[in-house]
Amino acid sequence: MFEEKPLSMQNRVKTLASEAQAQNQPYAWFEPLYAQANGNADQVPWAKSAAHPYLQAWLSEHPQPAAHSKALVIGCGLGNDAEALQAHGYQVTGFDVSPTAIAWCQQRFPNSAVDYQVADLFHLDPSWNQAFDLVYECRNIQALPLNLRPQVVGAIAPLVAQTGQLLVVTRIRPDEQECEGPPWPLSPLELAEFEAYGLVETDRATFVEGETVTVQQARILYQYAQG
Repeated sequence: MFEEKPLSMQNRVKTLASEAQAQNQPYAWFEPLYAQANGNADQVPWAKSAAHPYLQAWLSEHPQPAAHSKALVIGCGLGNDAEALQAHGYQVTGFDVSPTAIAWCQQRFPNSAVDYQVADLFHLDPSWNQAFDLVYECRNIQALPLNLRPQVVGAIAPLVAQTGQLLVVTRIRPDEQECEGPPWPLSPLELAEFEAYGLVETDRATFVEGETVTVQQARILYQYAQG
């Protein structure tokens, strides 16, 4: 499942991310990355030909949701995860900060029922607060610098309905481990920041991937504490 990307692609990502940070626009590098790909998904480091296998496995273990259940896919990229959730029975909204990515989704899935939107995680429609039965976050937090962690968590947590769930897929690292990114894996202390919003971890699956380079991965489910 984990594929080590060519060094040239890693360097391109790091260069784009560094330039964006230097301009104090730490997530402005997503649009040029998608635009420079020129429709070639192989040039998008996280692009897959199907839904993320961790999401597929999770869906296979869970029944279809209740009628009219709403799901939100954060940073939906090329749309595979959003389409999988829609096929499972959710009414799905998928958003990305990159207009090119959203146009690509609409081109790939012209008859899709998914509502694809261009949106900025830090400036979302207030009507989205507590509006989703499932919020799915796959590797977007880790693509943003460490100093933005509290702000990112604070943008994601309020989207979850009181009876809803948050599903997070991410690389993980020990609290004491320093890292250079992107990506910047999440530490236990950073993941625990969701607790400040009332979300508690209810399930976790961990994975070790790679051969020449091993990567710690986790799929974590959060819900609001009841009672």
